[in-house]
Amino acid sequence: MTEVVDNKAKKAGSIGMVSLGCPKNSVDSERILTQLKMDGYDITNTYEDADVVVVNTCGFIDAAKQESLDAISEAMTSNGKVIVTGCMGKGADAELIKKENPGILAISGAHAYEEVMTAVHEWVPPNPDFDPFTDLIPVQGVKLTPRHYSYLKISEGCNHKCTFCIIPDMRGKHVSRPIGDVLEEAKRLVDAGTKELLVISQDTSAYGVDMKFRTGFWNGAPVKTNLLSLCQELGKMGVWVRLHYVYPYPHVDDIIPLMADNHILPYLDIPFQHASPAVLKLMKRPAHAENTLARIKKWREIAPNIVLRSTFVVGFPGETEEDFQILLDWLDEAELDRVGCFKYSPVEGAKANALPNHVPEELQQERWERFMEKAQEISTRKLARRVGQTMTVLIDDVDEEGAVGRTIADAPNIDGMVYLNQYFDCAAGDFVEVQITHSDEYDLWGEVKAS
Repeated sequence: MTEVVDNKAKKAGSIGMVSLGCPKNSVDSERILTQLKMDGYDITNTYEDADVVVVNTCGFIDAAKQESLDAISEAMTSNGKVIVTGCMGKGADAELIKKENPGILAISGAHAYEEVMTAVHEWVPPNPDFDPFTDLIPVQGVKLTPRHYSYLKISEGCNHKCTFCIIPDMRGKHVSRPIGDVLEEAKRLVDAGTKELLVISQDTSAYGVDMKFRTGFWNGAPVKTNLLSLCQELGKMGVWVRLHYVYPYPHVDDIIPLMADNHILPYLDIPFQHASPAVLKLMKRPAHAENTLARIKKWREIAPNIVLRSTFVVGFPGETEEDFQILLDWLDEAELDRVGCFKYSPVEGAKANALPNHVPEELQQERWERFMEKAQEISTRKLARRVGQTMTVLIDDVDEEGAVGRTIADAPNIDGMVYLNQYFDCAAGDFVEVQITHSDEYDLWGEVKAS
């Protein structure tokens, strides 16, 4: 259950929330929780104390769908009054949820904030005594992340037609947020203590395309609605700015100099998915014809300390041993810093299901193991080069063993950590200068340099 601390005496209905899935879903949950607080509801982290439970579902792959179905079932069993929203809230998934849980109070799709609030109001009336002037909501809203980092969602939906993905069906076409609204939210988060902004969307590179890059306004000045202008303005806020889900379109080259100048973090999360032209064509990946190795080489010439992370799919229908070897060879040459890998999994409604030559599960597993062995070898080699370097570390936590943090190379929850054993003179959100003393396949160890 999502926990939000509220020490006030209970005056109104209490709402529980279960938030599943990716950071984009977490942002949706934060917005729902903030609106609930603005309407005077208490938020509880137990089924027993909740008048209604909201479950924000994930439907990206079948395993995520099953997790969502299990969460709904648990909420129904433990509480009985459940409102469902999120990626599984439309179409066949919604019908399945209703069939398995006939007592569901309401169901709606992704980022359907108004529908969720309407359903909550229907079953649990808002607090009539709530006074927004005395019962203050934090200016940054209710957050599910620690105080020192925040996700900043800049758009919703996706225009691509990748054969393995149903996100456009769940979340709709790409819609960019007005740049003034994005920058205003970023400023509120920074003023409230955020030290790191993680820019997210389904396709960050496409920001502003649907608006034809029209001019917006921020602080009384005109600002173009595009990725470059967004990065320029975010970089002025004095915090780490990290970009996720960036497709390698040509205009991405324009933001690399900002990274070289430390205006934003020299970090790009690019969903390459594969390297074989034949497989990428079957996937119908955008920018699949780009010479990505040449681009990566150019980026590193401009910003030598740039960190690249990506995710890949092995065992896609039609993937041959030759295709897989192309991927391994590409990894060797690209030397990406952080790499994740998934075995292809059919998703109901995805066009890839109809492709011929599906790869047997045991061969998928064998290729996944070979891929991870290669990725681990590269990661071990690259991290070993950091031993002896002094790096800035953002502290995430301090426990009985010492402090744990991340460098510019590491996004929260998906990348590596830096362990500062027996160092306690810091708190979450602090920046410290660390000399790296040891490394392994994914993580670093270090000692804080005396100031």
